Amino acid sequence: MPREYPRALRLAEQIHRDLAELIAREVKDPRVGMVTINEVEVSPDLTHAKIYYTLLSGDAEETRHGLERAKGFLRSRLGKELRIRFTPELRFIYDETEEKSAELEALIARARARDRQEQ
Repeated sequence: MPREYPRALRLAEQIHRDLAELIAREVKDPRVGMVTINEVEVSPDLTHAKIYYTLLSGDAEETRHGLERAKGFLRSRLGKELRIRFTPELRFIYDETEEKSAELEALIARARARDRQEQ
């Protein structure tokens, strides 16, 4: 069982809050639209952060390029907000969970409808 790192968890929560606000208010790239930060995972040594995000609208690939382009700006602003010695390296990952669950729900609904028609 992996060991819990309370400092990493606290840092992940703070990055989540600050990053959501920074993206919403200060990122001017038109490719970055309505982004929702789902989860932030910080490595135990606090050097890397995985940011899982979803979109309310827009193209996933374009948004990823926009976030990659804004990564340096976001990291520098996080460094000022967090007041820690080393700001974690940011890695943005598109979270496809909602899309996959919608596809599964549609498949289940079709199977149920087919079963009803056969009965």
